[in-house]
Amino acid sequence: MFRLLALLLLFYLPSVSTYAQDVLKSSSYKRVLEARKLAENNSLSLENRLKYATLAAELSKRLEVDSLLVNSNRILSTAYLYMGDYDAFAKINHNNLTISKRIKDTLVIGIANHNLGFYHSTKMQNDSAYFYYTNAIDTYEKIGEVSRKIEAMANLSLIQYIERDYFGSEELCIRALRSLDDLPGDDTNFSMRWILYNRLGNISLDLGYYDKSLEYHEKAIAVSNKMKDGRSNYYNSIHNKAFVLRKLGNTSEALKLYNQILANKDLFINDPSFYPLILENIAFTKFAANDKDYKGIEQMFKQAYHLSDSLDDARTKLAVAIDFAKFYKGMEKTEQALQYAEESYAIAKSISSNDILLESMLILSELKSGEEAKAYLHQHIRLSDSLLNHERGIRNKFARVKFETDQIELENERMATEKMWWIISSIVLLLTSIMVYIIITQRNKNKELKFRQVQQQVNEEIYNLMLSQQDKVDGARAEEKKRISQELHDGVLGRLFGTRLSLDSYNFNQGKEAVQVRSKYITELKTIEDDIRKISHDLNTDFVSGSGFIDILSELIDNQTQAYQMNCEFNFTDDINWEAVSNKTKINLYRMVQESLQNIYKHAKAKQVNISMALKKAVICVSITDDGIGFDVQKSKKGIGLKNITSRVKELNGTVQFQSEIHKGTTTLIKIPYTT
Repeated sequence: MFRLLALLLLFYLPSVSTYAQDVLKSSSYKRVLEARKLAENNSLSLENRLKYATLAAELSKRLEVDSLLVNSNRILSTAYLYMGDYDAFAKINHNNLTISKRIKDTLVIGIANHNLGFYHSTKMQNDSAYFYYTNAIDTYEKIGEVSRKIEAMANLSLIQYIERDYFGSEELCIRALRSLDDLPGDDTNFSMRWILYNRLGNISLDLGYYDKSLEYHEKAIAVSNKMKDGRSNYYNSIHNKAFVLRKLGNTSEALKLYNQILANKDLFINDPSFYPLILENIAFTKFAANDKDYKGIEQMFKQAYHLSDSLDDARTKLAVAIDFAKFYKGMEKTEQALQYAEESYAIAKSISSNDILLESMLILSELKSGEEAKAYLHQHIRLSDSLLNHERGIRNKFARVKFETDQIELENERMATEKMWWIISSIVLLLTSIMVYIIITQRNKNKELKFRQVQQQVNEEIYNLMLSQQDKVDGARAEEKKRISQELHDGVLGRLFGTRLSLDSYNFNQGKEAVQVRSKYITELKTIEDDIRKISHDLNTDFVSGSGFIDILSELIDNQTQAYQMNCEFNFTDDINWEAVSNKTKINLYRMVQESLQNIYKHAKAKQVNISMALKKAVICVSITDDGIGFDVQKSKKGIGLKNITSRVKELNGTVQFQSEIHKGTTTLIKIPYTT
């Protein structure tokens, strides 16, 4: 029972494997690889890379190999990402997610979820981004893709940080750092470690844990020193550390760090907005340290403000404006303080910077008077409450998304279990049916085997009768030829010879005209005599060599091609001793040629057929070629004619190969072992 099931599986699997092997050998597959290579060539323009990536995906889709398609789609999605076409990027990854689930390619499932998380984060759809990033992390966890898992965790922790889910973000960063401990200390992993330490430092700062924040920023600085190209990371961490020190009231140490950054002018080449930010921080730190150089501080603020304005950098300009407002408020210059407080209020609203918006509202409520001051204070309170509720809501939402994701996974597991039991039940039912079928059909097997034996004997008897009949025909032909030869030689030729002698004797008669006439007839009689002698000689010659099986086969080919109105060229050699070949082999060869001619007549619409038969290295090689319309070999192997030929070849322990292209004809190559 299980043996039969295994045979059914073996019947199916080789066909899949054969198709995959054919795809790997096809020209289309090579074109896919070439297009992929060009799509990943950084020296080409983004437009050309997108063109080649699209071509690779289209060719892969035509080949109908899912594993090939998902990899081509990954390259195409990267091209869309570089082009900034995020909607097309998302569409490709949704498609890849569907295909990868079908073929159970876990890595591609993780990557597709990862990419979709990124897409929704760019759209500020953080709940959807959370869902996809969570799926990506769980998937990477299952297959041990540590580096990809850490990257997804870092991205998800940023979303949590933006949404003020500080504890969730902190927990994820710590988990990612623990996973990084198992990876080698290269620049890529150092860069990721720096990101995580830097984020933990910012989280601790926002939570008011300044000492903890300093500790994380010190770790970030230490990591940046290990990086080959960590200079920018180093000074970013120095800036963050200085800000925390300022919060702690250690303005002297903060100023040292800010001045250290300011001394490295080349830092600001790649990031010009960093320079006015440092100027603003130095100015405000000096003010916080009770530096009496108010004019110098004011000049630094103004320089920072004008630089950020010229760079059109709203965030840096906002930071300068709010601190400038605090500076003027501290200097009791209400008019200037109001100007920059109102500007910071407007910028914060336009870029949704809620922290600075709250600060600007508070300053305006203190600078304004009466109902206007109350209005700003009420706005401050409402926004604070709204942000607090939002923080609670977002934590609940993330928890709900996580819960729903877990529920979906549990449901999928339940469905998988039910599916497994359904499959087991189906297999049991199938096996039971197979057993019943075997019991019912087993009784017929012996009869069928006996019938085949009888049929084989009948085939051999038929062939022997055909040979016997052919021998009689050949004998009758030989006798008839001899009779005609004797008749010509002894009868007609003798009489003609006598006539020539008589005419020759008349040649002595006088008269020029008589001589010419007789000479003409004598010459003519000589010609007739030579022709008859040649005919007599040809008729008396024995029949062509190779008579027997080849004669029967030739007669079959002549009769069928004449009936089918086709031209046929039959070539064979005398190397094969057909009398030593078994009747079984000859019968099957005869039937295969007959079947092939019938197939050509019915389906090929051919005008010319070439049949050759030769002996090569103890193998009888038969080639049957036509100039017909051809067919798709992969789709037409189930035809009865092809099955019959394949079955007969297999019975003779031989091989058969069908070669065909649409509109380019068909060639059947048969190889049968030659044993004497």
